[in-house]
Amino acid sequence: MISSPMARKVRVCALAGLALAAGWSTAASAAGPMATGGPTSQPIGHYDFCKTNPAECSIRPGNLAPATMTGSLWRKMLSVNARVNAAVKPISDFDIYGKDEVWAYPAKGVGDCEDYVLEKRRELNRMGVSYADLLMTVVRKPDGEGHAVLTVRTSKGDYILDNLDGKVRAWDRTGYRFLKRQAIDNTGRWVSIRDGQQVLVGAVQ
Repeated sequence: MISSPMARKVRVCALAGLALAAGWSTAASAAGPMATGGPTSQPIGHYDFCKTNPAECSIRPGNLAPATMTGSLWRKMLSVNARVNAAVKPISDFDIYGKDEVWAYPAKGVGDCEDYVLEKRRELNRMGVSYADLLMTVVRKPDGEGHAVLTVRTSKGDYILDNLDGKVRAWDRTGYRFLKRQAIDNTGRWVSIRDGQQVLVGAVQ
């Protein structure tokens, strides 16, 4: 039997959908939630960002349950991570502003690691993901350098969107040491993760 072009197209789309679902299922089964501690210091860059953008740092989400992991959410995470990584050129805060630890949206298409995080967080929130599930996070790389990533809380665990990685990974498969992140109930507060130490995150990652 000879298949029509439309039938072939439907099969191709179906196979693509199955492949995407399989990727999500594999990743989703790997993660669990981070173990967070009590309140901790706010990164200086975020403190200054909040002075400039106070409305963004006084949000108290009502629903604190993690986002339900679905194929749609997984596609949004992949799409936003890839799009922002491709759209923003990595340049240090010092080269842009003449000083370190400036957290800002990459309006001119350049930015440091935390600027990628801010933009991904904003885009996913516009797509309907709660700020309670979009948490700016400070980590330490294997070489000891500070870095910032976006944690997405889901019913299948916590996932990381990273300007150094085209893949969205379970937090415990990144190779990073997790230090602190935004609190889920207040965008202006931060909580510790496994007794981390203070580090700068402003260098180009």
